Amino acid sequence: MILNINPDNPQERLLRQVVDMLKQGAVISYPTDTVYGIGCDVFNQKAVKRVHEIKRRPKNKPFSFMACGLKNVSKYGHVSNSSYRIMKRFLPGPYTFILPAMKIVPKIMITKQKTVGIRVPENKICMQLVQMLGNPILTTSAVSLEEGTLPSHAYEVEEALRGRVDVIIDGGELFPAPSTIVSLASDIPEIIRYGKGDVSQLE
Repeated sequence: MILNINPDNPQERLLRQVVDMLKQGAVISYPTDTVYGIGCDVFNQKAVKRVHEIKRRPKNKPFSFMACGLKNVSKYGHVSNSSYRIMKRFLPGPYTFILPAMKIVPKIMITKQKTVGIRVPENKICMQLVQMLGNPILTTSAVSLEEGTLPSHAYEVEEALRGRVDVIIDGGELFPAPSTIVSLASDIPEIIRYGKGDVSQLE
């Protein structure tokens, strides 16, 4: 099922429909400020396992998740004063920040190093979904049939996933590129992956 949701002014009725599905354990595909993603409620273990299966990813390699703001981030990751200053400068935006995990985070979402990857994207659809759900939403990229390419349109996501997700949100055309990953697990920021977003201030 594809739902057309306006990226500039998302229809609350349609967002509510998706949120109700997420609460029941649905796996969805949705637009972000970087790529079309695959996600679910991080507190629904069955749904998280489904995403691992869709992505053929080992369970000891956890996914990142979406939070709805900087205050929300500190509920799930330990944010030091220096980390807060950095994140305040860069968020919302196309960045994944690696932080020491708080106890509330499900074990399946935590790395061996006891860290989590958290995003606050600049995309109205996914931000409103997270706010309405009240829980973070897992995020990982949807990949097209051509190995390694990222879909620009919802119909490409549909072709790639072939019914393996419960709903695909069409939020218009994207110009996909991965997020930049920055580790704030220690006192010195470390750029793990270069992607969208300027990190020259951190170098």
